Amino acid sequence: MASSSKYKFRAVSGYFQHDSVAPSRDSRISTSTGLGLIDQPFDTDADFDPKKDKTLWERFVYFLNDLNKKEAGRAEYKLFFLARHGEGYHNVQEAKVGTAAWDSHWSKLEGDGTVTWADADLTETGKAQARALNAFWHEALKDVKVPAPQKYYVSPHSRTLETCKLSFDGLELPADRPFQPVVKEMLRERYGEHTCDRRRSRTWIAENYPQFDIEDGLTENDELWTPDAIEAPEHIAGRLTTMLDDVFRHEGDATFVSFTMHSWAIFALHMAVGHPGVWVTPGSMVPLLVKAELAAERSV
Repeated sequence: MASSSKYKFRAVSGYFQHDSVAPSRDSRISTSTGLGLIDQPFDTDADFDPKKDKTLWERFVYFLNDLNKKEAGRAEYKLFFLARHGEGYHNVQEAKVGTAAWDSHWSKLEGDGTVTWADADLTETGKAQARALNAFWHEALKDVKVPAPQKYYVSPHSRTLETCKLSFDGLELPADRPFQPVVKEMLRERYGEHTCDRRRSRTWIAENYPQFDIEDGLTENDELWTPDAIEAPEHIAGRLTTMLDDVFRHEGDATFVSFTMHSWAIFALHMAVGHPGVWVTPGSMVPLLVKAELAAERSV
C-alpha cells in the first residue's frame, strides 16, 4: 500500500530501553517500569528542573514540548503509547495446537465447536491483562507522571475494543484529556484467511461500545477481509503510515497519543518508521517516539 504522505516519518531512538532490542517473536516485550524511559540529562533541565526535584517523565515531557516549539513549521514529534490487546481465544487455540497447525487449518475455522475465535473475544486472562494496564496507568499518572494521552484510537476488533475500555476505565484523567476513543479501521490486525482477524459489523461495535466514537469511513461489514489471501507486510506498513499521516494532519495539538492495536500491527508500525520491529506480549504497552518532517523541509 503506497503512501502519499506530505510527511517523512522516522522513529527517534535513544530514549527508551526497547529501542536497542533486536526483534524476535520468541522474546516479546512486556510493559516496563516507567515504560522503559532511559534516565539521562536533557538540555532543558537547567531551566525546568534547577532544584532537581522533577520526575524523569516530567523532565522528558518538558523536553519534548520544547522540541516541538523549536521545530514548529519544520517538524513535529509525537509519542505514541502502543498497547497490544490482552489474550484472546485465538491465542489460546494457537498455543494449544501449534503455529503450523493453526495457520494451515484451525485459523480458517470459526471455532472448534466449544470455543469461538472468529473476531476473537478476550479470555478471562486477557481481561485481567487489560486491567493490569489500567493499574499501570493509575500508578504512572499519579506517581511517575507519565502524561495522559491527549487522543485515543482503537482497532475495530472485539479484543482491542474491550482492552481499550478496561485499560482506561475509571482513571482520574485531566479534564482536557477525557477518555473518548475513536475506532479506526487502519489500526486493525493483519487481515485475511484467519477468522480471528475478520471484524464484526459497525452496528455491533456501536451497540456494544456506545461510548466510543466510530470514524465515518468504517463500513457496516468487513470489506477488507477475504478467506483466501492474507495482507502483505508491506501493505500493513503502508496503511499504518497512512494512519500516522491522518493523526499528524488532524491532531496537531496532541503530542501524546494512545493506539490500542495488535501484535502484527505494532511490529509493522515500528518498521514503517525505521525502528527495529518490536513484538509485544498480550496486554502490554510500548512507547514509540515519531518525528514527522514536512516534505518541503526535506533535502532533495
